[in-house]
Order: sequence, then structure tokens, then C-alpha cells
Amino acid sequence: MTIALFSATLLLTIAIGAPIAYALIVTGAALMWQMGLFDGQILAQNILNSADSFAMIAVPLFILAGEVMNAGGLSRRIIALAQTLVGHRRGGLGYVAIFAGVLLSSLSGSALADAASLSALLLPMMIAAGHNRARAGGLIASSAIIGPIIPPSIGFIVFGVATNLSISKLFLAGITPGLMIALALAITWFFVARSEEVAPTPKANWHERLSALVDSLWALMLPVIIVVGLRFGVVTPTEAAAVAATYALFVALFVYRELKLSDLPALTLRAGKVSAGVMFLVGAAAIPAWMIAIADIPGQIVAMIGPFMESPRLLVFVLMLIIIVVGTAMDLTPTILLLGPILVPVVVQAGVDPIYFGVLFMINGAIGLITPPVGTVLNVVCAVGKLDYEELFKGTMPFFVSQLLVLLLLVVFPDLVTVPAQWISH
Repeated sequence: MTIALFSATLLLTIAIGAPIAYALIVTGAALMWQMGLFDGQILAQNILNSADSFAMIAVPLFILAGEVMNAGGLSRRIIALAQTLVGHRRGGLGYVAIFAGVLLSSLSGSALADAASLSALLLPMMIAAGHNRARAGGLIASSAIIGPIIPPSIGFIVFGVATNLSISKLFLAGITPGLMIALALAITWFFVARSEEVAPTPKANWHERLSALVDSLWALMLPVIIVVGLRFGVVTPTEAAAVAATYALFVALFVYRELKLSDLPALTLRAGKVSAGVMFLVGAAAIPAWMIAIADIPGQIVAMIGPFMESPRLLVFVLMLIIIVVGTAMDLTPTILLLGPILVPVVVQAGVDPIYFGVLFMINGAIGLITPPVGTVLNVVCAVGKLDYEELFKGTMPFFVSQLLVLLLLVVFPDLVTVPAQWISH
């Protein structure tokens, strides 16, 4: 009865067009009413207490850092470096998009920020070079969703807070899978680009490469500072976010000098609006999450999927299918907030490493960013590149399939996540 009420209320409120945050509040209130625990004060306290978290301070700081990187020239220099290194190969601009996507992911932690940067800077170049518009846009969208997987990841911060898992361990565990997805995209692009007659750009000489490397060195130091700081326990994820925002501001204002003090109010306002949306979602999700724990919904789910509990791999496969379905209809953050607190206790009871499951969850949720009907990253690329949504999704399909294959590979071979994560941590 509890699971049925939870599902029906959530789906109904979403179906009538209610924003996800309000749908979560209504769902939590419905569960409270059904269990005879309804109290307006408890609703307010849950919303405030969940947002009043030291770990969640990292979210607005990383969002601010991403805004500064885009406005201050750090992102542009990363893309320029990638172009000098691999732009001369057949389909070179596609490899530039993938390479730049990995580097930008290690700077911003946001798929939307990376999609906006790559679309604005690379999409016109790829179209002008003769690449198919939809395929070029699809590759850029697929490269952008590496953002929530490679640290620093805003998604992992939200997941860690929602499930009480170590954010630092999630960060470090996401490095190898993120690189695997980039490799899968490069292999897929190799075959896709062979069908296009596009002349490669002139090969950069070593002087140009060295110049681009030196010019981007300040930007490249940021992910090194974050990963090394986390690896050796010098900073917490929240402190790493503060370091990232401060470092990006310093470089943009005083080294590259492409950001002016007069630009800061508008830039901060944009970051504040995005942060407010995320924090409100986190607060709204605290109500159903609290009721999920009280109603023991994870225990009820365990009873329902009992036959799968004896086979961890089969259980993870089934849960990945559930996340894929939900991810097509929801953005990444609400998917994490809705399913994370329910599924993590289930996999722990089945003997699955929750950090490993968290990485698979993030990959799955990130793939949802390029699947209709929501497909937030697709919407960003469409808006920036002025592309048709349906046409863009068709262009994304080869890369979408390759990312699903990587996800399946990680489900079948968990050591591909756990062993590198243990090696990096130690």
C-alpha cells in the first residue's frame, strides 16, 4: 500500500505538470497523511535541515567555479589545447570534443555547463568543417555527460549527501569509468567519422602545441589540485569546491584577465539561480526520503525482488533498468534524490559495494540527460546550436549505444570500478 501510494502520488503530480520539487513535497506529505504523521512543522523542518548541510555548500561553489571558468577563458583554453593535440586527425574536431569534454569535466562537474561551452565553441567549427550537424551535436552532448562522472561531480555530492556515502570515495571511483566512456566515444566516433568526407584541420607544430599547453597550464592545474587534495586528505569535497571557486576567480581576474570585476554580479546571480534550484530540490526530497525510511520502503522492495537478492550482478542489472526508465522522465538531481535513498540500502543488504553502485547509478543518470522526453543536455545543445531536438537525438544514438555498452560492461565486471578505485585511494 505504501509503495503504491508513493508511486501513484509522484506520477500523478508529475503528469499534471507540477515541478519536480513540488511533486516530491506532495508525495512526502501524502505518505505522512497515510501513516497518520502529518505535521506542517515537520515538513518545514525537513526542507530546512536537509539544505543546512556542510557538504551541500560544495554545490553552489562548484557551480560558481563553472560559471567563472566559462566566462574567464579557462574552458576556451582547454578546447584550444585539445585542438592542437588531436585536431589534425581524420574527424579531428570530434576527438577534440571528447578530449575537451574530459578536461572540462574535471573542472566544472556539471554536464550542462560543459554542454554549453562545447556547443558554443566547437559545434560551429564542426559544422563549418563539413560534419553532419546532428552527429556533431550528438557527440558534443554525449561528451558533456562525462561531467557528472569524473570529479569534481555535483551529482556525486548530491548522491553522497542523500545516501550518507563518502563523497571523496565516490569522486575517486568515478575517474576510471569516466575515462572508459571517453574511450568508447572515441572508438565510436572513429567509425562514424569514416563515413564523412571532411578534410582534417592543419596539423599544429610543436611550437603551437607548447604555446597552447603553456597558455592552458593554469586551467589544467585545477583538476590536479582537486584530485591530489582529495586523494591525500588535504581537503574535503566542500573545501575542494571553495578552492576551485577561489582559484578560478584568481586565474580569470589576474592571470588571463578576461573577467572583470564588473562582470561578477551578473555571473554570481546566474550561479545563484542554478544553486537555488538544486538546493530547493534537495530540501523537497528530504520529506519523501524521511518517510521512505520510516515506512521501510527499501525493506518492502527487498521482499518484492527477493529472487534477485541471491545474485548481486542480476540485482544490479535489474536496478539499472529501473534507473534508465526513471532517468528518461527526470533530470539527474531528482533521480538521485528519489531513488538513491531507496536503492542503496537494498544493494547493501545484497552485499553490493555501495560506492560501486553509486558510480553505476551516476553513469546511468548521466545517460538519462541525453534521452527524451526530458534530455536536459539535449535541450542545451539544441538551444545553443539551434538544432532540431528529434534530429539531434538521432545523431546521438551511436554514442548513446556505446555508453550503454560501457555501463553493461561495468555491471558484468565490477572489478573495473572497484579495483582502480582502491588503487587510487591507497
